Amino acid sequence: MCVAVGRLKVLSEDIAEDVLEAQLGWLEPGGRWRPADCQARHRVAIVIPYRDRRPHLLAFLHNIHPMLRRQQLDYAIYVVEQAGEKAFNRAMLFNVGFVEALKLYQYDCFIFHDVDLIPEDDRNLYSCPPQPRHMSVAIDIMKYKLPYKAIFGGVSALTCEQMNKLNGFSNEYWGWGGEDDDMSNRIKYSGMRIIRYSPSIARYTMLKHKKETPNPERYNKLYRGKSRYKKDGLNSLNYQVLDIVLKKLYTWVHVEIHKPSS
Repeated sequence: MCVAVGRLKVLSEDIAEDVLEAQLGWLEPGGRWRPADCQARHRVAIVIPYRDRRPHLLAFLHNIHPMLRRQQLDYAIYVVEQAGEKAFNRAMLFNVGFVEALKLYQYDCFIFHDVDLIPEDDRNLYSCPPQPRHMSVAIDIMKYKLPYKAIFGGVSALTCEQMNKLNGFSNEYWGWGGEDDDMSNRIKYSGMRIIRYSPSIARYTMLKHKKETPNPERYNKLYRGKSRYKKDGLNSLNYQVLDIVLKKLYTWVHVEIHKPSS
């Protein structure tokens, strides 16, 4: 049974990894936990695309693990780190995390999560409903207002079946922007719809970070998205796993990603 606290205090101060590991001693290797006295209703993989954001990652883990435990989930956190100097491809890392997590455990729910977003309310359940859920509805730097109706960025929840139906995220977005709107369009094309919790519950704090340079090709990619999505996604992934380590606080998936296979 979920024992919700409700509105949470966001812990954003710096914390050393060894201190955090000691505080979260109940975690299993790989940043896993599941209730011992009952069977969880949801098997959840939290997938974090990552590169060079260490303080944010530790702050995120500090906040998220206790909340997920209170929600009585069978869960693990996957940090998918992009190697090399190529432009960051957030959406492809989501796809990689989805594929690699399923090799390790039979998850039925995936939460695709930016590392700099911290939930402010544990009534925001990290589970997957029958329709795709946009979770980060109300963010502090956006005055807790939804920027536009079709937004699917920040934090989102998709079942395994939904991901396969959508062919995952697009692999075509190198650099900042566009991939979330592409996924929003995929949901529409597939006949599904985006659902959300109330903004009074689905609240997040965004940790401070330098703004990325927008990808100038994002609008062209979006324009051609409908004709491309059935062949651009999970079925065109092209990557090499460099290492997978079950760390105390998370499962680290280190990958080199390449342009999609034809």
